[in-house]
Amino acid sequence: MTLSYSVDRNAAVTRAQTGAWALRLTALTYLGAFILVPVLVIQVQGLRFGLNEFWISITRAEALSAVMLSLYTSVIMAIINTVIGTLTAYVLVRYRFPGKKLFNTLIDLPFAIPTLVIGVMLVLLYGPQTPVGRFFDRELDLQILFAAPGIILALLLVGYPFVIRTVQPVLLQLDVSQTEAAQTIGASTWTTFWRVIFPAIRPAIVTGALLSFARSLGEFGSVVVVAGNIPLRSQTGTVYVYTQVEAGNLQAASSVSMVLLLIAFAVTVGIDLLKWRRHA
Repeated sequence: MTLSYSVDRNAAVTRAQTGAWALRLTALTYLGAFILVPVLVIQVQGLRFGLNEFWISITRAEALSAVMLSLYTSVIMAIINTVIGTLTAYVLVRYRFPGKKLFNTLIDLPFAIPTLVIGVMLVLLYGPQTPVGRFFDRELDLQILFAAPGIILALLLVGYPFVIRTVQPVLLQLDVSQTEAAQTIGASTWTTFWRVIFPAIRPAIVTGALLSFARSLGEFGSVVVVAGNIPLRSQTGTVYVYTQVEAGNLQAASSVSMVLLLIAFAVTVGIDLLKWRRHA
């Protein structure tokens, strides 16, 4: 009886281990096929003709301008969304107001709307044929579409939920007694936020900002609509890559893609390090 039980138990353990390895193999195979292999293909194609050709491809005036425009607009967007996103998350957690549930639902709308639709929405709002577009153009001498402001607006809309959804859960987990204790001893609302709440949510704010930046760096659909494809003016890195693919210049497309991938990888590693430090 004991021998039979031992054999059945060993068989069950073997089946469990086999199932675990099968799950691991499935996950790793999927990861390799859909992420690792495409990334390796980009690396091979970008360096196919040597480092000299790779350097020439990424230092062309059009390529440098496109990458720098992507970085510039993404940084501006990340700064704005970090401030407004943190403020929005704080309001959603700390205050009650009519329509709060609807507003909380609308925040996730950019996740569901196709980015091309976002671009069309902005064109219909800020186009030169609209009252808003004419006001900015004539009264403020500010061109929105086919320029950096249009790109930033598109990225703001696309990246709006990231900081909010990263900071909001941390705010919900904060102990209310800490803020109440600070206010009891005479701290103002601003002092309480800056000395008690902000240190606790700072890692989440930085994580949300980096996620928002990384997302906007690879944005294509909305940007190509609002900014067009004007080299050295409104052509971002992703649009430049698309243009080179259309022209059949895969070497230039792969080289600039490598640069964007390296930046995105560095941001991703930074996010993981921040999460590790926060959990530690």
